[in-house]
Amino acid sequence: MPRKNTDHEPSCSQSGDRNLTLDKLMTRRKLRREVHGIAAALLPYRSDGRIAIDAFQQHLAATHRAGLTNAVNMDTGYVNYLTEAEKRDVLHWTRDALASENPGGSVPFVAGAYIENQTGDLVTLYRKQVDFILEAGGIPILFQTARLHGKSAKEKAATYKAACQGYPHVLAFELGSMFASNGELFDEETVRRLMDIPEIKGMKHSSLDRMVELGRLELRDAHRPDFRIYTGNDLGIDMIEYGSDYLLGLAGFIPEQFAKRDRLWESGDPGYYTLADALQYLGNVAFRDPVPAYKHSAAVFLHLLGRIPTDAVHPDNPRRPEWESQILRDCARRLGCG
Repeated sequence: MPRKNTDHEPSCSQSGDRNLTLDKLMTRRKLRREVHGIAAALLPYRSDGRIAIDAFQQHLAATHRAGLTNAVNMDTGYVNYLTEAEKRDVLHWTRDALASENPGGSVPFVAGAYIENQTGDLVTLYRKQVDFILEAGGIPILFQTARLHGKSAKEKAATYKAACQGYPHVLAFELGSMFASNGELFDEETVRRLMDIPEIKGMKHSSLDRMVELGRLELRDAHRPDFRIYTGNDLGIDMIEYGSDYLLGLAGFIPEQFAKRDRLWESGDPGYYTLADALQYLGNVAFRDPVPAYKHSAAVFLHLLGRIPTDAVHPDNPRRPEWESQILRDCARRLGCG
């Protein structure tokens, strides 16, 4: 079933404060704020079907040098298709690539703790994934599981609290079901209870609904101001203007330009708008229906830029039409890299 673009037609369900007027929205705009940007990395493939490890590591290093934090084993990195061994390999490749950028030190990165389709105790499964991530030097982000669908806010929060207890820094993931069947939009009580867990420092929010996300920001400001809301809205990347940070697959297409956009916003440079419009054009093209095919768009785009060896994707991921490179070449031209 085609995904409804709720970014432009917001639903009134799960939205928190629905009394946000346009005037109030405008007062939320955070001019000259420093933005924390995280780019979800594509896992590139070679023509023989193997993972292009060197290209992957080079892209991680370039993303770090641009000023963004890397995120691996996310949807953009085919985490739902990878074996446990492959997820572990990705963590090691990431650790090694970023260690070379800071000899003798460490470079933080985010990595997905994905447990869907695994059997066993939920807390044990989550903690096993978190331990692997921490051993590699990463910051874990907990993917949702369908096994918690239908549970009360108290039950969900209890699972997350037990899964995170004692860890220094964990993120949560709120993913709309239009992206994946294991995702769901939490009710306000659940979000508030998750904010009460000290180990959880922030949440990636992917509803594609500005009003829902603005409600999350209102709740954050009132309940736990240091809690970060990372927008996952690739169709509304200007949410940074209203107080969101970001964790975006789109940022992995061209991290240097996202980092430049962030600097322009922080400095108050009007050039921000031209660059932001060009990036959003890329987002609108790449994240059209069917949405999961955006990963093929990412591969085509990065291949056009000469950053990965082919535009191949994981064999289970949907592909774009043959003419995809033509429209993405226009996106690249608008960004000054065509």
